[in-house]
Amino acid sequence: MQNTSRKIAIFAFNGELPCFAHALLNVLDMKSKGYDVKLVIEGCATALIPQLADPKTPFSNIFARVKEAGLIDCVCMACATQSGGLKSAEEQRLPLCDEMSGHPSMARYVDMGYTIVVI
Repeated sequence: MQNTSRKIAIFAFNGELPCFAHALLNVLDMKSKGYDVKLVIEGCATALIPQLADPKTPFSNIFARVKEAGLIDCVCMACATQSGGLKSAEEQRLPLCDEMSGHPSMARYVDMGYTIVVI
């Protein structure tokens, strides 16, 4: 049962793999508890997208679960372009956002009733 009173958008900016893993674990945990949760991959975290496509990379199995569950709402196009993650994001068919000068808009999520958590 979805907990519609709890809408969370996790913006993952940190490009350190262990920190990004916490974003992945939290979206899975929230989803399992009925939250309406979305993951937005931003900033330096976009550089992890090609690495996490490799099954040998730590936490790649968790990344795959998040993708399969459809919890990745958006990858920042500008940051993915800058970090070198854009091609891999496109190959993995991850949704890209660029409505705010190339970046996702936090205001869009707030306007939809989401609480924003930044990791």
